[in-house]
Amino acid sequence: MAIGEAGLGSARRGSRPKRLEATMRDRLGRVCVYVPSCRFGLYVALRHWCPPGGRVLMSPVNDDVIFFVLLAAGLRPVQAPLNPLDASIDVDAVPDEVWGSLSGVLTTNLYGSPDDTPRLRKKCDALGIPLFEDGAHAIGSEVGGRPVGAWGDASVFSLSKHVGAKAGGFLACADPGLREALEKTCEDLLLPARLTAELAYTVRPYAEAAVRGLRLRRAAWATMRLLGLMEREEIRMPLRSAELARAVTVAPDLTAHDSWVRVDMHDYRLRSGPLRAGRIARRLDHLDEVLAACRAGTELLTATPWARPGAARADRVQPLFRVPLFVADRDAARAALARRGIVVGYLYDPPLDDYAGAAFTDPSPDPAGARWFARHALPVDPLRARRVVEVLQESGVRPAEAPGGLEPTRG
Repeated sequence: MAIGEAGLGSARRGSRPKRLEATMRDRLGRVCVYVPSCRFGLYVALRHWCPPGGRVLMSPVNDDVIFFVLLAAGLRPVQAPLNPLDASIDVDAVPDEVWGSLSGVLTTNLYGSPDDTPRLRKKCDALGIPLFEDGAHAIGSEVGGRPVGAWGDASVFSLSKHVGAKAGGFLACADPGLREALEKTCEDLLLPARLTAELAYTVRPYAEAAVRGLRLRRAAWATMRLLGLMEREEIRMPLRSAELARAVTVAPDLTAHDSWVRVDMHDYRLRSGPLRAGRIARRLDHLDEVLAACRAGTELLTATPWARPGAARADRVQPLFRVPLFVADRDAARAALARRGIVVGYLYDPPLDDYAGAAFTDPSPDPAGARWFARHALPVDPLRARRVVEVLQESGVRPAEAPGGLEPTRG
């Protein structure tokens, strides 16, 4: 049963999304448009600012969904060299000829650690190209005295991460005069809300609580695999290069790329009904409490032997979504944590240029930093910091050696 503009879909223009937009506007100081997901908001931004066929610099240590969003928008991803200690774009290592070929730059702010956005802003201004900020992991992080998301021409945020709503996001822009055009693009691309999706979203927290309470996680995962509901058997989703090549020929086209873009979130372009919007609003009301807890956990983890060099000396502790610890054997560390019921997710290995190949992306001119980070980073939930430290100590997990004795450039 689909309910269109007169039913659940009318909630898109109701009071709750407007309240959500106002809350984020107050935090960011920018016009914000509520969207059903970060990936949807990014697609809208890329289509608005970048011409089809344009080249966009991005990090190769990133969710593959974001890579497919760029392809869906008819753009050519260009992989950047990275600082191996925080996976931020190494501005100085990008060749001049690459800078001169770009139509835009996309930050990642991986796990909440900011890219060098002030320098990227200056670079983009000098080139006359837009800067896009992906703030999915960084809704509470700051750089250069501003919140992440307050530097780019456009920025996108997820309410599935720190907020824990498992749906919803924001598209923010520097020019308030563009709000109407962005809202219209969203309206044209959104699909009607579905009652079945709304009900499933509503009962999901109770089902997940039951699984945790009964310690049925492994059985639940096994059942999902048996029913064909698991879309990732490995860290990266299957590329399906022949199908992807056909989809790329018709880009920009979100529908043609839907089977890649929807992975892990099939509701990514559905309008939000009142049940969904209400729960998201309640979760967003508690964001400051979550950020405070994330800061405390981040501070604890950055003082451990597995933290990046110099992390504990940062002037300001960011409320990281995940804290990357660096371990000699990442798979062994994951296994040790899994035996204690701690699942490590948000891994991005291999880097996107190694994953997709030159048919779909320009490879990084210096891939070593991304490869080192992808191989050694163990992203830890700061809300479980104490338990993780206990397990790593008991298991004798060894820290990785920093490549070349590099020190981070900022906290």
